[in-house]
This record gives sequence, C-alpha cells and structure tokens, in this order.
Amino acid sequence: MGNKVITVANIATAVSQKVEDYKLLTKFRLSFLVVFSAGIGFLLASPTFDLSGLFVLCLGGFLVTGASNALNQVLEQDLDKQMARTSKRPLASGRMNTNEAVLSAGLMSLLGITLLASFNMMTALIGMISLISYAFVYTPMKRISPIAVIIGAFPGAFPPMIGWVAVTGTLDIEALVLFGIQFLWQFPHFWAIAWVQYEDYAKAGFFLLPTKRKDKQSALQGVIYALILLPISFLPYFLGLTGLISMIIVGIAGLYYAYKSWLLYKECTRDAARKLMFTSFIYLPIVLIALVLDKL
Repeated sequence: MGNKVITVANIATAVSQKVEDYKLLTKFRLSFLVVFSAGIGFLLASPTFDLSGLFVLCLGGFLVTGASNALNQVLEQDLDKQMARTSKRPLASGRMNTNEAVLSAGLMSLLGITLLASFNMMTALIGMISLISYAFVYTPMKRISPIAVIIGAFPGAFPPMIGWVAVTGTLDIEALVLFGIQFLWQFPHFWAIAWVQYEDYAKAGFFLLPTKRKDKQSALQGVIYALILLPISFLPYFLGLTGLISMIIVGIAGLYYAYKSWLLYKECTRDAARKLMFTSFIYLPIVLIALVLDKL
C-alpha cells in the first residue's frame, strides 16, 4: 500500500510539473493577454454577443501564440540558460527536450491556424504571419539589433486586428486603429522591461534599448511613442466605434502612461523604469475594457 501511495504521489508530481512546464513553454500569462486582446477586437466588431465564436477565436489565438512562444524558446534555449529570468524554462533547464517542444509547437500551430481559418482565410493568414514573424524574424533579430523591438511589435499588435477580421472578414480602418493602439503601446512597455532587465539581458547579448544603453536618448523614444499613442487612442470615438465615456477613460490612461514615460526620461533610474513597466501592464487592459464596455 505504501508503495502504491508513493507511486501515485510521484505520478501526480510529474503531471503537475509537466503542466507547469507547458505553461512556461507557451508563456501562459503572455498568451492570455494576446487572447484577451483578440477577444476585445472580436467583441467590438460583433453586432451580437457570439459566445461560441469568441471561444473558438480565443482557443485558436492561444494555440498560435503558444506555438510562437515555444519556437522562440527552442531557438533561444542556449541563451535562456544564461539569464536568471529564463533559466528555469523547461528547455533551458533540461526538463524538456527540443523534439518535444518542436512537436508541441507544430501541433499547436496546425490546430490554431485551422481554428482561425474557420472564420475566414484572412484571419488565418494574419495568424500565420504573426507566428512566422515572431518566431523566425523577431527572435533571431534580437541578437543583432534593437530594431528587433519594432519587428516584434507587429505580431504583438496583430491580436485585436485578428479579432476584428474574424468577424468582418475585412481589414478596414477600425482594424488598423486597434492594431495601431496596441502597436504603439508596446514601445514604452518593452523598453521599460529592457531597462529593468538590462543586466540580465546583457548576459545573453541582448541590447534592446534604442541606443543599446540606459540613457536619456533611449528614454526619450518611449516618451515620443506614448505621446503619439494618445491621439491614436481617441480614434475609436471619432470613428463612432465607442462613446465619450471610453474616450475620457482612454485619455486619462494615456496621459498617465505618457507621464510615467516622461519620468523615466527625467530620472533615468531603474525604479522609474519599473514604475513605467507596471503602468504599461495596467494601461492596455483598462483601455481595451473601456472600449468594449462603452460599445456594449
């Protein structure tokens, strides 16, 4: 009996570890944000609340994003070993082999693209472009130039556009505006992370700030993008997509985001970068939720 209990406990532990490894492989929290953004685009475009369609979109989007993240870790596993923030990932730590990760990525991408194609081919095409550009363009470019941040911002901004196109089948102005909001948001967000994690990134040879250094020129770039984001985020109101309440909320959030970006420029400290990073984490959900609630 004792041996059976131990065996069951060992199996439970192994299963729990495998689940945790797949959460790390797919970057579960990041993938959830992607699904959330895609769902917002879907809800903004839908004339009625389509729960089954929303579920299919979110599942397809999660699988494509998970595959992208898995391929990213396959390609960077040797570099992940060198950084504290990534050394415990399943490939870097040796808990998962490359073949398993590649097979998982292949299955997730195949199923994910198939689910997106159930809406229309344009949705599937954007999903495929997102996967390829993230895994095979952005990932290797990170080792070469800070321009990787701009390249990575494209697949990072596709989710709300995918949600919109899944409903409408067209790449119209509203889809591009949703893309633009998420595209511009990423620059202060990612550069704040790069500032906070600068020393850790440097161990793997990643220098992703605009000047490759923690200086005022790099911080200024974040301020510029935050300021450009502000008027772009008002466009859903002027296009009649949402109402005045959301525009006010979006405006306040945008001003605060720009203010935190300016504080990083003024102070050039890790603490200011960390505060900007946390501000970026809450900015996007607030804006997207405000837009969809106002529309509904």
